[in-house]
Amino acid sequence: MDPDLKAYLDRYHAVAAVQQQELQTASLEQRWKQLNAVVALAISLGIFKKDESEEDIYRLWAKLKNNLPNPLP
Repeated sequence: MDPDLKAYLDRYHAVAAVQQQELQTASLEQRWKQLNAVVALAISLGIFKKDESEEDIYRLWAKLKNNLPNPLP
């Protein structure tokens, strides 16, 4: 194997290992902040759209639940 290619792959795997470790040790607060940042970016770019079908599903489940003889708690 070419020595330059081997060195590149070694660095790539080292960085990947560090990134994996960071992901595993990230706190819930860090993950929440990252998620909020991604959502804010999507909204600002205009690519985040509310899924109307999801609301329809919630309405359907509510209707089914209300029509049961013995409603679930």
